[in-house]
Amino acid sequence: MAKEPSRTTPAPPRADTPAASSRPEIDAFIQRARTLAPPLEPGTRGRLIFALDATMSRQPTWDEACRLQAEMFKEAGAVGGLDVQLAYYRGISECRASPWVSDARVLAGLMERIDCRGGHTQIGRLLDHARRETEKNKVQALVFVGDAMEEAIDDLCAGAGELGLRGVPALMFQEGGDPVAERAFREIARLTRGAYCRFDVGAAHQLRELLRAAAAFAAGGIKALTDLSARQHAGAQKLLAQMK
Repeated sequence: MAKEPSRTTPAPPRADTPAASSRPEIDAFIQRARTLAPPLEPGTRGRLIFALDATMSRQPTWDEACRLQAEMFKEAGAVGGLDVQLAYYRGISECRASPWVSDARVLAGLMERIDCRGGHTQIGRLLDHARRETEKNKVQALVFVGDAMEEAIDDLCAGAGELGLRGVPALMFQEGGDPVAERAFREIARLTRGAYCRFDVGAAHQLRELLRAAAAFAAGGIKALTDLSARQHAGAQKLLAQMK
């Protein structure tokens, strides 16, 4: 996958709808985290790939994510710090990644320059990119936010399996209730020992909680996520429930 100024390249069908995650399901999303990655070495910053579907249907949530991404840095800063790489796909086989950044304002600036464009999903390329990045320097988590899946699910499972073998959990956050996307996202989460969570269209508070929980995990591992869960944080409780 290319860096932000350049390009990279795959792509291909979309579907229907159920309801958003309930509080018990969010509580569940957190228990699962307990046996995942070990804590970071003291003085080591976490690394999180923040991957987004930037096709046309995503524009409202992209705008919300631009607003909310600072919450990730805020939560991670309380634990030990976080470096984030923005990755996204849009249009006809356009798939890009930014440099790694450690400042919420820099990431916000990168996101504000991107507009959503029509096209097919390219989740497989994001999984491949995350695998290559962690082979260079360990990545603690891949966070993906999207609403659809239009690729061969067996191909995505193969990519997820490779990522799982390298110890990178995929935290798959689904907007809306497309059942095709849900099936694929749940399987990617399972194969990477990550977690799946659905949030309501336009529910900024739900996305905020999930992003904060993901950042806490990337910056401080299961202990940080458990500590956040103990403060009755719904997003953290949901992650932990799935990651055990």
